[in-house]
Parts: sequence; structure tokens; C-alpha cells
Amino acid sequence: MKITKLEKKKRLYLLETDTDQKVYITEDTIVRFFLSKDKEISEKELKEIQTFAQFSYGKNLALYHLSFKQRTKKEVSDYLHSHDIEATIIPQILLELEKDNWINDQNYAKNLIEQNQLSGDKGPLVLQQKLSQKGIDTSILAQLIPNYDFTEIAERVARKLVKKYHSKLPLKALKDKVTHNLMTKGFSYNQAKQAISTLELQADQEQEEDFIYKELEKQFRKYSKKYDGYELKQRLTQSLARKGYDYDQIKSALRDYI
Repeated sequence: MKITKLEKKKRLYLLETDTDQKVYITEDTIVRFFLSKDKEISEKELKEIQTFAQFSYGKNLALYHLSFKQRTKKEVSDYLHSHDIEATIIPQILLELEKDNWINDQNYAKNLIEQNQLSGDKGPLVLQQKLSQKGIDTSILAQLIPNYDFTEIAERVARKLVKKYHSKLPLKALKDKVTHNLMTKGFSYNQAKQAISTLELQADQEQEEDFIYKELEKQFRKYSKKYDGYELKQRLTQSLARKGYDYDQIKSALRDYI
């Protein structure tokens, strides 16, 4: 068969043959197969041209995607699938990109972990989960994450949380709040407790009393509509305990208030 047209169409070229076959190919494909108008090609050569054109186009798409920022192997694979690159060709493209170090999952994970060390707020568990979702192999994570100390990150996050909540919560509730938040961010219970202990938090008795009386007044308005006597005290005690006040504080406040 003979090539009857080889015409540029935006980023691709349209190749037509005298057998009415049409193929969109890349410039790399033209160079690789020395293609030109009126050149004779076989059916086998046309299939090779189509396969390489798909590979070349997919690689160019991937490089464009990677030009904005570093990405994982899975992210590039998903991108190529979304652009209808043939599934059988995608592994070849990824292998080529890995060989040329355009894709390097270990470096990606290392960079993200180190960025988190400098300014992030994630503990090892959430960080591992996030990297796993991006397709980083568990063996890479098992090798990298234990090499990093997350103590300073936990303390940095704890200080920020204390600054946010210290004027709103009693000491026990504040510690519980910070602990819960740290664990939500991927730190272990022990890491959270250690971070809080470095802050040397102390209760401000005047502030604590102000907190509990305000809360007691609020809860009294709520429960006194339905309960009185012993049942009311029980409801108020339970409610204040859930807010982080200890039994002695609650007992003292109730004695003064009711």
C-alpha cells in the first residue's frame, strides 16, 4: 500500500493510505520509520507504525503530565488510562520513564516525607496511608518511614492545637482534644502523649472555674426543663464529665450552684 497523505493536525500527523486507512501518528513516528508521502508500506509495517505511534503519543502525554510536578507511577498510569492509551502499551511507557528517571517512586516518597518533616503536620500512619493511595509500594514505605523521627512534628502540631483551644477548654479536655487531633493526623497514642508532656501544661484555676460555671449554667438550662433533684444532678454530672471536668470540680461547682 502507498501513503497518500501525511498532514500535520495540531500535535499529531494524519497518515492516509490508498487503501483508505487513516492513522494519527507523532513526529517521532515519522522520523523512526522514515515516512513520507508516496512511500510504499506493508500491512505489517502499518501495524508497527500504529503501535509505535500509540507508544510515542502516550509517552509525550506522560511527559507533559510530569512537566508540572513530580508524580508516582500509579498517577501517570491513571492519567494515560484516562486518555485512552492502550492498556498493553502503558507498562512499556512507564518502564521507559522509570529508566530515564522521570518516574521514581522512592524519590517521590522521600521528598514528600522530608517536606512533611519541614512544614507538615502528618504522623507516620496518615503519611503512609496517603503515599499508599498514590501507589507507592509498601516495601518502599517500610524502608523509608522508620528512618524518620516524627517527634518534632508532633510537638509542633501540639503547640498549634494548644494555642487554638487553651482559652476554650479546661486542662483535661484540652489534653484529650490535642491527643485526639494528633491521633487523627496519624500519630500514635504514645507519640501524642509525649508531645503533650513537653508542653508542661498547667491548669489556670480561675479560668477553670469560669469554664465550669459557664458550662454548668448552659447544661442546667437544658436539663432543668425535664429533671430535678437527684436525677438533675446526675444528668449535669454526666454532661460535665463528658466535657472534660473531673469529679471533684463537678461536685464543688454543683454544691455552689444548686
